[in-house]
Amino acid sequence: MKFPLYFSRKIAFSKDNKNNLSRVIIFIGRLSVALGIIVSLITVATGFGSKKAIKERLADFSGHITVRSTRSNSSYNTSVLDKQGLNITKIKDLPDVASTQKYVTVTGVMRNEHNFAGIIFKGIGKDFDSLRFKKFLLSGTTPKVTEKGFNNDITISQKIANDLHLKVNDSIVTVFLKADQKPLYRKFRIIGIYKTDIKLIDDQFVIGGINHARKIQDMKTDEIGGIDIFLTNVNDIDKDFPEIEKLIGYKNYAEKATEKFPQITDWISIFDTNIALIIIIMLIVVVINIIMVLLILIIERTNSIGLLKTLGASNSQIRATFINYTLIIMIPGLLYGNAIGLGLILIQKFFGIIKLNPENYYVSTVPVDLNPIAIVSISVGILIISGLALIIPSYLISKISPVKAIKYN
Repeated sequence: MKFPLYFSRKIAFSKDNKNNLSRVIIFIGRLSVALGIIVSLITVATGFGSKKAIKERLADFSGHITVRSTRSNSSYNTSVLDKQGLNITKIKDLPDVASTQKYVTVTGVMRNEHNFAGIIFKGIGKDFDSLRFKKFLLSGTTPKVTEKGFNNDITISQKIANDLHLKVNDSIVTVFLKADQKPLYRKFRIIGIYKTDIKLIDDQFVIGGINHARKIQDMKTDEIGGIDIFLTNVNDIDKDFPEIEKLIGYKNYAEKATEKFPQITDWISIFDTNIALIIIIMLIVVVINIIMVLLILIIERTNSIGLLKTLGASNSQIRATFINYTLIIMIPGLLYGNAIGLGLILIQKFFGIIKLNPENYYVSTVPVDLNPIAIVSISVGILIISGLALIIPSYLISKISPVKAIKYN
């Protein structure tokens, strides 16, 4: 075993090498490392968890990627999807595509004696992924659509239900307005209430049968307004988007879930800046404390440094010894920091103790994402950067004279 590592381990694990000052300094160093690890882990886990949770909610409601007609533009009244160049079979065969579902949307107004609400009626077909939507249901279910005839069952959001004082099995009249035509009235039965925590969705969307939307939009029974494409992983959206674009035809366009609500996307992007800023601050605090520990240990062991130099140890060997010694001191802080940090994250993951206002944060509880690579990278990164930061202050050892050091008291 090399001398610096051997000697640093000997003094680190010796029971007689720590006076009261050493104990205090070592405790402060370990505490700063532990706090740095805890704060960094919580920041990364909640930051990445929030980004992932919001993206998944957006995608699970309306598809990771949506295909619409270019004639629809930004209107919620979808135009007929052009079939020329559209290859749904090849889209389904893409390895990352989990499922697809067709839809037609149209705007309307729900009203009763209590209130009224502007809505977007999303007509779904028999390929609707009710299992994926189930996570949003608070009560009831989603319409069972066979596309034969008209299904008058709908699922509304909790926000709309509260505004109109509605509950499951209640009926509601909806008015659909068309240019240069008389208003169309439809009476629906509420069979389910959902909540996504995404305000822009909960304020507007109602789930119902596709034939109602087709009738209002003057579409034929085989025409659709768009396709929701669900991927196996929300992080594959950017990768698969170009492949899907090639299969939709030039009269249609594809849109990512993260692009449908730009204000939410802009809000999500702030997480990256905040995560980086907090980790940098924690890293600076840890490095400053560890450098302080090293300098005090050097001053405290001036006699030992002089003796080692007298016995023939080089400055580089002694510097390596003290750097190794300081890094060994950090290890308990790393272990305790990871244990406490991961413990707090797991408690939040399974029990959801910390709540949020979904109107501001788009989720009702603080979500966490346990990424093993990120967890290991934080500890390894802090250890490596601290080791590199200790190189410059360790040059103080080369300034110590052996004769004066031995006399130093």
